[in-house]
Amino acid sequence: MKLSQWLGSSRTDVRAFPDEAPIDAGWQLELVQRGLDPDDWKPMPTIAPGVREIRIREASGAFRIVYLATLEDRILVLHAFQKKTQATPKKEIELAI
Repeated sequence: MKLSQWLGSSRTDVRAFPDEAPIDAGWQLELVQRGLDPDDWKPMPTIAPGVREIRIREASGAFRIVYLATLEDRILVLHAFQKKTQATPKKEIELAI
């Protein structure tokens, strides 16, 4: 199982998600650590090759975790945020870079 390395405020941001979102986020990241795909994800080539976004939908809103899992020994959690618009805001993409 790969280790998780949290960059910037990503860990604090996930912990601040409301309701069940932090629990779901933890489970989805564990799947990635085990070499599996999360339940709902999409590639984020605008950030960098190999970067993906976990998509979490809860009653309290939509949440995203941007990560890189192509390293041999760890996954890098680049950014986490609550999504409030249809498109991913440019500001959130820039924070993940």
